[in-house]
Amino acid sequence: MEIEFMFLEAEFRKTMARRAFLKTTGLSLGSVALASLLNDKLLAADRSPTSLKSLGALNPLHFAPRAKRVIYLFMSGAPSQIDLYDPKPKLREMTGQLLPESVRLGQRITGMTSGQKYLLCVGSPFEFKRQGKCGMEISELLPHIGSVADEIALLRAVHTDPINHDPAVTYLFSGHQQPGRPALGAWVSYGLGSENSSLPAFVVMISGRGGQSLQTRYWGNGFLPSNHQGVQFRGQGDPVLFISDPPGLSHETRRRMLDHVQALNRFQLEQLNDPEIATRIDAYEMAFRMQTSVPELMDISKEPKEVLDLYGAEPGKPSFANNCLLARRLSERGVRFVKLLHRDWDHHGGLPQGIRQQASQTDKASAALIKDLKQRGLLDETLVVWGGEFGRTAYSQGNISKESFGRDHHPRCYSLWMAGGGIKGGTVFGETDDFSYNIVRDGVHINDLHATILDCLGIDHERLTYRFQGRDFRLTDVAGKVVKDILV
Repeated sequence: MEIEFMFLEAEFRKTMARRAFLKTTGLSLGSVALASLLNDKLLAADRSPTSLKSLGALNPLHFAPRAKRVIYLFMSGAPSQIDLYDPKPKLREMTGQLLPESVRLGQRITGMTSGQKYLLCVGSPFEFKRQGKCGMEISELLPHIGSVADEIALLRAVHTDPINHDPAVTYLFSGHQQPGRPALGAWVSYGLGSENSSLPAFVVMISGRGGQSLQTRYWGNGFLPSNHQGVQFRGQGDPVLFISDPPGLSHETRRRMLDHVQALNRFQLEQLNDPEIATRIDAYEMAFRMQTSVPELMDISKEPKEVLDLYGAEPGKPSFANNCLLARRLSERGVRFVKLLHRDWDHHGGLPQGIRQQASQTDKASAALIKDLKQRGLLDETLVVWGGEFGRTAYSQGNISKESFGRDHHPRCYSLWMAGGGIKGGTVFGETDDFSYNIVRDGVHINDLHATILDCLGIDHERLTYRFQGRDFRLTDVAGKVVKDILV
């Protein structure tokens, strides 16, 4: 096998030399790019740890960061803010009555309820309780999140533009409704780089069953180099597809095979100066290092029993709880952006039972992540975000009964919370009307959310740009303002 690779390499060099003669003259900068990939100290500035240094495109950072990394807990399908975070006593009193036209104001609704003869108000069947020293009102469905109320900033007037799931999720994670832009995590990876050479800077994990389909472009790199795309870790089998050596192939043989492939890639890089080839070289090396780092990382069986109990995690049984514990382990190891996606919050019918079930699967572990990070001294440098892609309507989709009503999509306002690095805990920001239908004050647009997340990481959202097709693109496009009232 080794002789075959040597022969192929020699033939490849001959071919590329002829092509290179016709395509280019002079020396390529490819060798410089390669040197920076293989030896981060060669031809590089001093990377001694200071508050304004990064390992990515931003060096130095725009200002001192409040946080070093992000854990985003995405509730796919859009949980109802009315039943979890935004209590509305008047709406409850008006259950079964028509939603006033003065509230709806002719705003668009989806095709799923546009054909209903009546839009009838339906209040939450769940009680709200004041939690923590701050007295934040949170649903009885979330007692564990309520126990960390003093650590979180609850944004009750978040709003977005799309009214359907796919464009809304695309918008939430890329700042644009149309596919093709880099995800938020990819921007963070590009700007800050990785703190751990043996793990990706951007990791994705999925839990839950049913609900909306999750597209890989939700964690894609868009037009950024492909090493910034999110890497999906799995709860069963190989943590990452094809990370194990194939049967009959030793680790040493795989290393020799990789060396020959890399030799071909290096020569091609020198001839063509294509940055994507440099990315490919880096990806091959990262994959090889992950063969050692990832299996140890994903083995939560060695965690103390009290930690497993705190999350409700069970080794060998994939769950949101396991993923939250893994998110802490990833953050400890310097992964910049961890995105956990939990499915099946799309309750167009049977909402009371459905939301009760989803809350029971996510409440304890979400709070445990905050508590665990705090007791390890990591919360101050880790930003945690919890929320969906939009909110739910004050009117019912379908008939109303105690255990059988639904809520349609509502982009005009919904709730989301943040905690950790740079966030002022025990804060409620924003207010909606008596129906959680319109914003009364302090609205936060998705662009504002992105600007605030980047600000916590020491990044000015207007200055983190990437030139593509003759234009300087940024995550927040031409909008976005930092929500300074929730920052310390």
